[in-house]
Formats: sequence, structure tokens, C-alpha cells
Amino acid sequence: MTNRDPMKDQVAIVGLGSTGFTRNGDESPLAMALRAATEAITDAGLTAADIDGVVATSEPAAKGPEEIAAALGITEATHHAKPSPVAMFSLLDAARAVFSGAADNVLIVTPVVMGPWNSRRAAADPWRAGTRSSILPIPEDATKAAAYAAWAGRYIHEHGATKDPFARIAINSRTNAANNPLAAVTEPLSFGMYDAGRMIRDPLNIYDMDLPVDGADAFVLTTAERGREIASAQGREAVLIHAATTGIVGKNDEDQLVGLDRTGQHVVVEQLRRTSDIWIDDIDLFYPYEGFTIITLAWFENVGFCPPGGAEDFLREHWNDDAQRLEISGRVLVNTHGGSLSEGATRGTGHIREAVHQLRGTAGDRQVDGAQSALVTPGGFFFNPQGAFLRRG
Repeated sequence: MTNRDPMKDQVAIVGLGSTGFTRNGDESPLAMALRAATEAITDAGLTAADIDGVVATSEPAAKGPEEIAAALGITEATHHAKPSPVAMFSLLDAARAVFSGAADNVLIVTPVVMGPWNSRRAAADPWRAGTRSSILPIPEDATKAAAYAAWAGRYIHEHGATKDPFARIAINSRTNAANNPLAAVTEPLSFGMYDAGRMIRDPLNIYDMDLPVDGADAFVLTTAERGREIASAQGREAVLIHAATTGIVGKNDEDQLVGLDRTGQHVVVEQLRRTSDIWIDDIDLFYPYEGFTIITLAWFENVGFCPPGGAEDFLREHWNDDAQRLEISGRVLVNTHGGSLSEGATRGTGHIREAVHQLRGTAGDRQVDGAQSALVTPGGFFFNPQGAFLRRG
């Protein structure tokens, strides 16, 4: 694997847009995408005429970059792509387009919609019901949610773990969501409520799984030089992509992975270690993915906060009982927006958006004073582990 990273600190995230996330949505994916995109372009101080690249995720019901560009009135674009949904695929695609000179200002648009396979309300909606067979294998096999439940069970068995660290991940997200106006669920969650949660796939209950929602996020990326100019004009900090990568191992299917001791997460961590000038002792914020709580435990262990199987003790030691949230060494906050478990299943875009807000000083009541750098690790174990260091620049 390469140690080269000529793109380091050369691309800035300058525009943010979001519809917020809800369990009761009534907009089409295109309508949500356009709302978020318009907000992101405006936030960057640009117009549609300035956008010459469009990247859109490949959610089954989502429109592609061509339709979004046309609907926004973008007359010409020199880069357009439709990567897989988890956030870093789109971020890296857009960043590489900017760095290579393929485009100057690239818009990323990421709508998500509830499907009939993960929402009773969606299953009763004739418009959404048409995606059933394309999403959920019939008969169901050991993939998707079933796979994470199986791996959670194996983790508990191999390490003698309890459900305590799973609960702390869920409660931390819910506590932080209370200060996030974009979050779908903000009601407090206690240990007792977690323990009483409806079991979905043993050992994972309803609080261990990300929240199906409707909504959209959008970003605008440009060069670091232009990003600094935009930030200065707006009186805020520039945010740079310091290092970013994805990673897989040879066996990367949910039911074929040999074990959790060597997954795509390890590849991501090793590559970030080679290419980044900062590491976990330097960060002010940590945004580990929690599509399922078992994923988050693995990220804590694999980035080096604790050894394999050590997440239970680590999370307990770094738990602020009064605040009901995680505070690593009393200062590094985790998923300050509520994450996938409470803000909603954004496929990691919420983690990136929140990190940018914090680093540029626009997080409102959630703002962490003096935040300089963040580690964002979207994705699971299998085909989509990802990671990035973002920093003020």
C-alpha cells in the first residue's frame, strides 16, 4: 500500500446543506436533494453557474447527477458521478475531481429515503413498496442486518462482553441528538430503556440499529486556496481534507468474512496512519459509524483507543455519568450530532457534515470550543469501511 498522498490538505469543504431528517417524510428524493443542494451552494457563497461537477449517491430511489444538474440549472459540468451510498465514496470522488483539475467546484448530493424493508410506514406506502425485492434478499440470508447481528454475537462470545458498551454507544448518540435540530429523534434514552428495547435480531435490539429516515445532505468542495478565500470572506474557518481513504480485504461479504481480526477497517486505519500527519492523540472530535453499534465498538478498537475486546472497559472509563455521554480523556466528544442511531441513517453524511460544522465553528449549541481536527470513520466491516481526517486550514 502506498504512502503517497499528494492530495493532502489540497481540497476544502466549503458548502453544507441539509433538509434535516424525519420519520414522517412526504417529499421525493429529488425534491429533498434539490433543497439540500441549493442550501449548500448558497452556504458556499456560490451560484449554480459556479458548479462544474456533480456527484450523487446511488440510493435505489435517488436521481443521478444528470437529473440533479438539470433541475438546479447547472448549464455545464466537466465531472459527474454516482458512487455507492456510504459517504466517503462520494467525498473522495469529488475531492479527486477537484485535485486533478477535472472540476473547480463540485457538488455532492446524498438523499436517503425509508424503504419497505426497514420501515412499517414505508411498507404501507405504495410508492415505496416497489423497491422491496431490490433491497431485501428473499429468502433472507446472512447479509445486511442479519450479518451484523451474527458478528455482534460472535464478538460477545469471543471477548466475554456484555451489552453495556452497546448501550453506551446508543445513549451517547441520543444525548447528543438533543442539541441537533436536524435529528429525527431527540428524546432521552436511559440504560433501563435500552435494556427493555425490542429485540430485532439477537443480540441487537431496536436501539442498536440505525434509524430509517427521509432527508438529504449536500456538500460543495473546492481547492484549498479557494476554500480559504471563501472562509475568510464569511468570517469562519476553512476545513480541509487532510487524509482520506477506503479499504477492503479479500473476503468482504457479510457471510464470508473470516473474522473480525482483519477487515476493511484495519486497511483504512493502516492507510490513514501512513498518510496522515495527525493521529488519535491529536484529534478533538471522533465520528465513528454506528449503523449498528457493533460497528462502533470495532472502530474504537481498530483505530487504537483500546485493544481488541477492550471497548467495554474503555467506554465505561470515558463515560461522563452526569452528562450521559462519552468524553474521551474528558475532552474528545463522539458523534456530537447524534449519529446514525438518533439523527438518522444518513450513510455517514451526517458525520462528515457535523465534523465540518464543528471545525469551522458553526455548530451552534453543540460547538466544541477550539476544535481543530476530527476523525470520521463511516462504513462497516465488509465492502465499505472508510475514514478521513478533517482539519482547520
